[in-house]
Amino acid sequence: MMGNSRVTTPFGAQSTASEVIAGLDLTGYRVIVTGGGSGIGTETARALAGANAEVTLAVRNIEAAKVAAEDIVGDTGNNKIHIAPLDLADQASIVAFVADWHGPVHILVDNAGIMATPELRTPQGWEMQFATNHLGHFALTSGLRDSLAAAGNARVVVVSSVGHLNGQIVFDDIHFQRRPYDPWEAYGQSKTANILFAVEAAERWAADGITVNALNPGRIPATNLSRHIGEVQSAPASFEPNSTAVSWKTPVQGAATSVLLATSPLLAGVSGRYFEDCNEAAPHQPGIRRGVAAYALDPGNAARLWQVSLDALAGRR
Repeated sequence: MMGNSRVTTPFGAQSTASEVIAGLDLTGYRVIVTGGGSGIGTETARALAGANAEVTLAVRNIEAAKVAAEDIVGDTGNNKIHIAPLDLADQASIVAFVADWHGPVHILVDNAGIMATPELRTPQGWEMQFATNHLGHFALTSGLRDSLAAAGNARVVVVSSVGHLNGQIVFDDIHFQRRPYDPWEAYGQSKTANILFAVEAAERWAADGITVNALNPGRIPATNLSRHIGEVQSAPASFEPNSTAVSWKTPVQGAATSVLLATSPLLAGVSGRYFEDCNEAAPHQPGIRRGVAAYALDPGNAARLWQVSLDALAGRR
């Protein structure tokens, strides 16, 4: 399955998280889901909890996560649901999360994200979407590498987006210091970075038995991810609610590809790839809002981004 052929499964765009995990028992597995307090993060956590995994919701909004956790416990009967504070835009918060974690991580779902925000920057001067969506998850996942390696055959799942088609990484001006800020270009760049991270981590961590894959969950209405859309102008037509270029999913359908990548025996050993609708994506074709851009899988871009990310984090204090 790890040849050049695309990986396919019996599941598709309408499959739900519970369907792709049906019959699996994750007793003894320790799982972290970033952004697990809302949207597809909650549905991802619910499906994993339903298979008896021990799940930690790593979140900014503790109160929202408490509500989600209570709902998951009530729905699944699994009381091994934990909540831990994590702000991906705050490197100190990430360092603290990693320091507080003890023991293996069998599954890490890098799910949290922000989209199309007004121009915002971290104290380091980093553009907020790149800082949160990529650098935050880069620091978290790298920080947990030993715990992932300790699990044996750990899986990292990185939630990207079809929005990666809106922006490759502009290495000479990642943080929009010289070019005009565009919220959708910034979002696209951060989502391309998510895929490139999976490509490079898959290579670097293969000897640890860690697989890393990225995915597009699809368009899901009324999640926290879309909270800034009303604040920005000139959203691409394909992001508009009435667009025929995208198909809409429920949150349980949106979580399906994440859960599939996190758990399915069909994907054992598969790494460094990008999925959508529960199957490996085909190369992007112009005019069709599907597939994966060649620049998002380019090994040279992936290696360069890794070094840029290390350099950024090295100067974080």
